[in-house]
Amino acid sequence: MSEPGLSDTPPIDPADTDTMELGCCGKPAGRPRAADMEARAENLLHTAGRLFLDKGYGKVSLEMIAREAHVAVRTIYVKFGGKSGLFNAVVEQKRAAYFSTMPALQTDMRPLPIILAEFGLLFMQLITMPAAIRLNRMVIAEAASHPELAETFYKVGPGQTREMLSRFFSRPDIAPLFRADLTPELLSMHLLNCLLGDQMSRLLFLPQTQPDVAQLRKLVEVRLDLFLRATLQHPTA
Repeated sequence: MSEPGLSDTPPIDPADTDTMELGCCGKPAGRPRAADMEARAENLLHTAGRLFLDKGYGKVSLEMIAREAHVAVRTIYVKFGGKSGLFNAVVEQKRAAYFSTMPALQTDMRPLPIILAEFGLLFMQLITMPAAIRLNRMVIAEAASHPELAETFYKVGPGQTREMLSRFFSRPDIAPLFRADLTPELLSMHLLNCLLGDQMSRLLFLPQTQPDVAQLRKLVEVRLDLFLRATLQHPTA
């Protein structure tokens, strides 16, 4: 039996007014300002993210999200294609917002260790956030019954990060620094594995206090040294 509000072709109801376009308080129709539309979209993604974490992906319906975000269910279908698409947008928004503070890897011309140290710190801060830990646990717990959840999460989360790093390691000025037998994809995977350490295993246990910046910097320093010694053409002594 399909979940309420999750069918691919929702019925069109003339009374199903798109409150994301008209506002959530029944104001007269008029062209909404861009700032208002952005705020409503932001609220929808925030509400959906909170509900997914609080109740679990499988127990959240589009009706529930729409009701709390004060939008029409059809709005979510039109803009995101359904619950999987909405979850995709939630994860992508959070990831993009976090890495937006870092210069683009494709154009960052600073020395390699500095670039990787900055990326490593942001990455470690992200994966040790309580919300990120809860999200990973939810995806693992529900992947068997909702395979689209795991696929979406990987595509817009870890998958995008790997692709971003692979493009970086493919740069003409960066690639020659590494051993010729290591592909950009392998370098990306090895870097992330070095940074992650046993983080995924720790998901099995009760959450610990998030490390502070000084602790994370030290972890990143040690783990990057491990990565660079194993992959550089001429590692420093």
